[in-house]
Amino acid sequence: MDNLNIKNLSPEQKAALLADLQAEQNSAAKEKRDAYEAIRKDVVGRIMAGVEKQAAEVKLLFDFVKDETSAFYDVMCEYGQLRHEGQMNYTITDGDRRIEVKTNKIKKFDERAGVAAKRLVEFLKEWVKNSLKGTDDPMYQLAMSLLSRNRYGELDYKSISKLYELESKFSAPEYSEIMQLFKESNRVDSTITNFYFSKKDELGVWRKIEISFNRL
Repeated sequence: MDNLNIKNLSPEQKAALLADLQAEQNSAAKEKRDAYEAIRKDVVGRIMAGVEKQAAEVKLLFDFVKDETSAFYDVMCEYGQLRHEGQMNYTITDGDRRIEVKTNKIKKFDERAGVAAKRLVEFLKEWVKNSLKGTDDPMYQLAMSLLSRNRYGELDYKSISKLYELESKFSAPEYSEIMQLFKESNRVDSTITNFYFSKKDELGVWRKIEISFNRL
């Protein structure tokens, strides 16, 4: 093969040689791809196994903390340790350790918000026709960006609230009607409780103990 003179080969022999070379290259590429995929499978498998195990343990820890703080909340009520009746946010401190329990209301919208969002998009399309800047108009871009939905396909309460502030700038009855529909569709869907843990360091400064993997 080393002394092979390609010029002396027939067209058929050249085609066969080319096919052999391509087959060899394809085989080498496949081996490289297979090796990469094997490494990828190993890395993902080992990481996810650890993550899934820890996630299950963190869920058990969360349930434990929730049950314990809930039970202690009843004790606080019994001993008159709450500032007012119905208090949901409180702190439990013992020496250099502290647990903060914070409950927040989650505000969402009902089905009327979807109707309002569609009406607002149509309003903005008509409004922008009379704008000298067209779709480059900052007012248009801001209003459209505030209509974006989160990863769950839901409208963001804070973003919609900012649309209310634009009512005087658009100064249009249709816009005001749409904002009123958004307001009517607003409801408190649920509450969420977060737990925060802290410990004093040697200087007496409270340092948070981060449970979130991405905050370590």
